[in-house]
Amino acid sequence: MVYTYQIDISEPNYIMMNKEVFLVASGDLRIAANQNCWATQDQMEKAIAVSLAKFGYTIKRAHAYDTEKKHGFIDSQRMGIEVFKNIDKDAPLIVAESVWQYSHHVLAGLTTHRGPILTLANFSGQWPGLVGLLNLNGSLTKANVKYSSLWSVDFEDDFYLNGIKNWLETGKIEHPETHVKSFATVNIPAEDEKVGREFAAKLKEDKAIMGVFDEGCMGMFNAIVPDDLLHATGIFKERLSQSTLYAKMLTVSDADAEKVLNWLLDKGMKFDWGTDDATELTKNQTLIQCKMYIAALRIADEFGCDTIGIQYQQGLKDLVPASDLVEGLLNNQDRPPVYDENGKELYAGEALPHFNEVDECAGIDGLLTYKLWRQLGMQAENTLHDLRWGEDFKSDKVDDFVWVFEISGAAPPAHHVGGYAGSDSIRQPAMFFKFGGGSLRGIARPGNLVWSRVYVINNELHCDLGVGKAVELPKEESERRWNETNYQWPMMHATLDGVTRDQMMSRHKANHIQVVYTVDESSAHRACRIKAAALEELGIKTHFCGTVDVEGSKFN
Repeated sequence: MVYTYQIDISEPNYIMMNKEVFLVASGDLRIAANQNCWATQDQMEKAIAVSLAKFGYTIKRAHAYDTEKKHGFIDSQRMGIEVFKNIDKDAPLIVAESVWQYSHHVLAGLTTHRGPILTLANFSGQWPGLVGLLNLNGSLTKANVKYSSLWSVDFEDDFYLNGIKNWLETGKIEHPETHVKSFATVNIPAEDEKVGREFAAKLKEDKAIMGVFDEGCMGMFNAIVPDDLLHATGIFKERLSQSTLYAKMLTVSDADAEKVLNWLLDKGMKFDWGTDDATELTKNQTLIQCKMYIAALRIADEFGCDTIGIQYQQGLKDLVPASDLVEGLLNNQDRPPVYDENGKELYAGEALPHFNEVDECAGIDGLLTYKLWRQLGMQAENTLHDLRWGEDFKSDKVDDFVWVFEISGAAPPAHHVGGYAGSDSIRQPAMFFKFGGGSLRGIARPGNLVWSRVYVINNELHCDLGVGKAVELPKEESERRWNETNYQWPMMHATLDGVTRDQMMSRHKANHIQVVYTVDESSAHRACRIKAAALEELGIKTHFCGTVDVEGSKFN
């Protein structure tokens, strides 16, 4: 099945007659992030202008550089609405992204724009522009807004130039999806289908509670699942407030926080502590994070939650250090024990699956995956990552396009080389996290994976999934990739079987991707099939991507 999100141009000669393209740039809400990232955005826009000039077109920027703010981004939903009032609704429009952006800043205007829309990003790891683009694409898809999408390293390559030429001439770009097979069109082994459907039927019958500590992190419209779609899967939201989480943190004793920290230190985890709260990670910041960890588990227990998601941005970011250390610990089965006020251990021996940035699509996926992998007898810890960036890499161990999967929180230490002993905590960047707090950083160990993403299209839940590998790269290459992205964040070097860079970029409808390890390659393919059957039983339309052994014949 091929999905396209293109627009029929009511005035086919509009572009040809005017030779002018409008451009907008959605940015962050946080002024420090916008200021720090503006130079890269400016450089990208100049490169785009040069490329359009080759075909005789000019760019008209729809909003000016703000000399007081010292950036040229749309930095609020209100500003976005006002900007779009001055854009011809039938004009061709480029949304250019080299940074993380809040999709709701431009979503309102894009929902009523009639002309052809192109989302365009620089293929770079420096700032998460690709992540911003993919979030916007997922949000537009959910909102049923038609668009095309494109990306480039330098805006001079043939892939980009051919794509932009086609869009300028026709108003659309269609990317082939020959790597996709929908579940409804294939036959998986009967036993695998039975296992998956019986698991899902029980999950739907038993029902589950998704604890949501405030929705809509950073304008991620694509991350909010409508209640009626969620209920059909047997999962129901418990809407919780981050103010409640903060209040509960205030009741956690210093002694209990110290116990959590000492447990981590005994496991060999390292903390990059300094003394300057403004620029360094301090022990006190870490202890506050330990209090949040305890508070989250106690509230989850009070409400009987099976999975939780903490928004953090916005809201908590103005009160306490980052939630990222908390999220990684929650996603790990082996974690510091936490007790309620009566001395009962909470979720003993279990992870409490956490969906970073309250991405409810990831919440569905994470909970299902954790429970299914437990049933299949495999390591169940799973996490979302940003689909951040990647490059070709060749060594004696790998010769492939290797993605950088990276996330500020949620990655469990069980995924890292050396576990806790191979993990450390480094202060989050001040431009995003003014009260600091540390991450739970490490490099993902080599192994076979199942990857997936739940998303909303045409008011239906869908899921893409496939198989891949976490691969080992030389230490110097890992350091280079960390320095090209976010040095503070946990990282996975990933290859996706049978899915190219451009296939992934064109098809993926989210900034996040879910990953979980399997025992070996054979079990990855089998688990992928079983998971697909489970998703289908829950009413989630499922699509195999890449070279999944759908028929179960490869390893017989």
